[in-house]
Amino acid sequence: MPRHFLSVTDFSPAQVRDCLLLANDIKLHPENYRQTLAGQTLAMIFQKKSTRTRVSFEVGMYQLGGHALFLSSADIQIGRGETIADTAQVISRYCNGIMARVYGHEIVEELAKFATVPIINGLSDLEHPCQTMCDAQTLIEHWSPKGTYDPSVLRGKTLCYVGDGNNMAHSLLDVGAATGMNVTIVAPKGYWPDPKIVARCEELGRETGSKIVITDDVINGVRGADCIYTDVWASMGQEEEHDKRVRDFDGFIVDESMMQRADNGRTGPGCLFMHCLPAHRGEEVSAEVCDGPRSIIFDEAENRLHIQKAILVTLMAKR
Repeated sequence: MPRHFLSVTDFSPAQVRDCLLLANDIKLHPENYRQTLAGQTLAMIFQKKSTRTRVSFEVGMYQLGGHALFLSSADIQIGRGETIADTAQVISRYCNGIMARVYGHEIVEELAKFATVPIINGLSDLEHPCQTMCDAQTLIEHWSPKGTYDPSVLRGKTLCYVGDGNNMAHSLLDVGAATGMNVTIVAPKGYWPDPKIVARCEELGRETGSKIVITDDVINGVRGADCIYTDVWASMGQEEEHDKRVRDFDGFIVDESMMQRADNGRTGPGCLFMHCLPAHRGEEVSAEVCDGPRSIIFDEAENRLHIQKAILVTLMAKR
């Protein structure tokens, strides 16, 4: 079994599938898991503010019979210069797991190096794996035949991410490669995802059937997509770049005309819309799309709870 969850790549494709199936079972039958982590404690380290990550992990631990501790960087000695290594080793003596939402990915890597308990990446500048696992769960729910839940429905479908090639883009590439889902990244040149992550996903995709496209061609890039996904153009820590990014991303807003280009005249279910939230309506997405019938953003947000409970059970349940 995997020891940590810093990236979707910490799970094999089979383990990703198992976790997605477990998340669905936990969602449907929460009563079967109420004591799964009884007596266990999760330390939650937050350098970045959060709504969904904090609430879903804290509620998730409670619903699994455990307890979660909120630790902002101002509340613990890491904020006064204590090393990551010392923090990891000390908290490992008290808690059964650590979830960290941080700026630099190297922080979760160092936590994992020195901790003796599982580390979960709640977000870093490089990856956002919990979010994209919940995205996969949500798409399975919407694309499976009514009354079923079949992860194989992701194979051959195309998710098109329009926006900055950031941590969201990286983890969407990872989950696509793990599940056989095609992923297209549409972004201005200069905002493309890390070539190393693209290369590793292309390699895994050759085994799973996932195809990856990176382009700055908005019109052709979105055509035929089964789902369009976007994120804010300036993430936390990039506020000073906001105005420049708005100029650079001119023409990349997800609006109804883009959704219609994705449909490309096909009949049947239209292209879905996803966003990891918070959303800036009128900037990266129009209010018409964000709040319209194609949008599944709140199904997506809800599933953060269920997939993270599945990750916690996978890493922390006593066997």
